[in-house]
Amino acid sequence: MSSGFSAIDHAMMARALRLAERGAYTTKPNPMVGCVIAQGDEVVGEGWHQRQGGPHAEVFALQAAGDRARGATAYVTLEPCAHTGRTGPCAEALIAAGVARVVAAMRDPFPQVDGAGFEKLRAAGVSVESGLMEVQARALNEGFLSRIERGRPWVRVKFGCSLDGRTAMANGDSKWITGDASRADVMHWRARAGAILTGAGTVLADDPSLTVRLADASEVVAPLRVVLDPGLATIARGQVREGDAPTLYLHAPDIKPPRVLAAERAAVPNRGGMLDLDAVMALLAQRGINEVQVEAGATLAGALLKAGLVDELMLYMAPVLLGDTARPLFAGLGLSEMAQRLHLQVLETRAVGEDLRLRLRPQRPQAD
Repeated sequence: MSSGFSAIDHAMMARALRLAERGAYTTKPNPMVGCVIAQGDEVVGEGWHQRQGGPHAEVFALQAAGDRARGATAYVTLEPCAHTGRTGPCAEALIAAGVARVVAAMRDPFPQVDGAGFEKLRAAGVSVESGLMEVQARALNEGFLSRIERGRPWVRVKFGCSLDGRTAMANGDSKWITGDASRADVMHWRARAGAILTGAGTVLADDPSLTVRLADASEVVAPLRVVLDPGLATIARGQVREGDAPTLYLHAPDIKPPRVLAAERAAVPNRGGMLDLDAVMALLAQRGINEVQVEAGATLAGALLKAGLVDELMLYMAPVLLGDTARPLFAGLGLSEMAQRLHLQVLETRAVGEDLRLRLRPQRPQAD
């Protein structure tokens, strides 16, 4: 972060970041973007990207500012676009409005932008600065950035568990470990996800619907429900096929699906006796999925963790004990020595009703 940014600059960018968050449920697969236009410390216009295919944040802010945009500073959480997609280039709109200065939190790595917006603005005589609150801006759009920069979505594994790290009794009974507040909180995380991923075993055992149930759910772009089902054992059953949310079944390449099949499906290569999880993530990225929320059992969760595909672990931990015969969080990790233990960075701890929500990030092993 440059020391040349003023207190006003910081305050305006913080405001723009808060505006951007309002699009969390609706902008996918586009990034969340906020824009504030100010004359000194006076806000004259602001806006955020509200929905894919709709006007970008800068357009809303310029419309609100009107003639007062001339000579003003535009604070944008992501580099203004320079290409014509479903909407026109925001860089040109800022130039046409007479904005004198643009402060961006970060450069946009999307290939059709990636510095071109800044170049266009500078060529028109607009002062351009970037890097203000970039850490916060990257955190806001970690899913979009993961898809563009790594070619795979950001993967969040969600569990409800007991204090002793158990997710269900030995017979599979898990309703309900956590309280109403935790289950309601999960809906907000589902709403921002591009896809909710589960396995065939979970569908057969729990029959989840994997839908977003919020009072304002009509404003949510429904996440894609993805079932990893190598043999298509669940293709004709379950709540996961019901409702308006789309469902995708991913299966092994040598499986012949039923002749009459209403659900969407796709074949994924095998690796080591199971579906290739890297191929799964690449396929979802190609479909524009920024964030994947995994709601599955220990086997799939363990395979994702072992493959290095888990970016975040979200635990809703209830103040109960289930005992040593109950089911664990992860299976198949094969840890036998203390030196093999997996380190987790604590991102956040928060009380949710009577439960505790932990957000954790797996850490890469460090060389001795």
